Order: sequence, then structure tokens, then C-alpha cells
Amino acid sequence: MKSLKTILLATTLTAGFGIFMGTTDAHADSLYTVKSGDTLSTISHQFNGDNSLIDLIAKVNNISNINMIFEGEQLTIRTAEETVQAPAQKQAAVPVQETQAPAAPVVEEAPATSTTAATTSSAKEWIAQKESSGSYSATNGKYIGRYQLDASYLNGDYSEANQESVADSYVAGRYGSWEAAQAFWMANGWY
Repeated sequence: MKSLKTILLATTLTAGFGIFMGTTDAHADSLYTVKSGDTLSTISHQFNGDNSLIDLIAKVNNISNINMIFEGEQLTIRTAEETVQAPAQKQAAVPVQETQAPAAPVVEEAPATSTTAATTSSAKEWIAQKESSGSYSATNGKYIGRYQLDASYLNGDYSEANQESVADSYVAGRYGSWEAAQAFWMANGWY
């Protein structure tokens, strides 16, 4: 009877130790910090050896434009087992308000878009009306002009042509399109 008690006690202690120390989760996520030159394709290759994780990485991290990630951004990467269990589906991004200036974007070559000029100009005009009532001379602290751009972006040139050019570049680099910038503005009250 003594040996049965010893075996039972040893089994209980071993199980308790295993619970105490924790176990590894076969479906654990990895946290990856985007480096200069990274794309979702190169990150997918690092974790899975192919491009099969691109859509899943975008979905898990609420990336609406798979061709634009930011240096220093932290991405959650799911394991290969989870890729099989959770098929990738594209999902709209849920914007998060930033507390500091955004990092420079790391951009893959963008595919051709089907956005029409009429849609782009209406989204652009919508933002201009929300930001400045369409006035090129509007100011609000360090924000200048029709699109309320940071004065440092305009480099002292507040002309209408420069405001248009800089606004187009800013939106293309940060959001990919005026429609995406408008969607972000609607969710956050700024772009």
C-alpha cells in the first residue's frame, strides 16, 4: 500500500509542477516588429517560407492596405497550425488614433486600383470641407490651409498648388487613397 501512495503522490506532484510551470501553446502568436524594407510578403516568408500568411497577417493586424506597413509597427503573426484552422479573409481596418507623428511607411509596389477620379475627388473635397470649409487660407495652430496640413509638410510654401500636391502625397503615403483617408476621418474625426 505504501508504494501506491508514493506513486500517487509523485504523479500528483508532477502534474502540479507541469501546471505551475505552464505548457507551450501550439497556437501561440509571435510578435514581430517591422523593419525598414519589410513587406508582408517578406514577413510571411520568414515565418512560413511562402506567401501563404499575407492575408492572415493583414486580417489579424487590421491592415486594410496590404501594400503599406510602417517601420517600427508591431505585428501579431499566427503559427502555421492556425493558418490551416483560420482561413484568411480580408477585413476593413479599425483605425487607432496616433499620439505622435506616424513613421515613414514601408510600401510594396501597389497594384492598379479601380478607383474612379469622381470618387477620389468627392472624398478629397469632403475632407477639405470638414477640415477648413474648403479654404486655402484657414489656420489652426500649426495646421495650415485647405487640408489642415502640418506647416512643416508645406515647407513655407502655402500656395494652392503646393497644398494640393502635398495633400495628395500625404494621403497616398499614409492611407493609399482619399477614400481610405475619408473612412479614417469618419471613424476618428481627423486624418
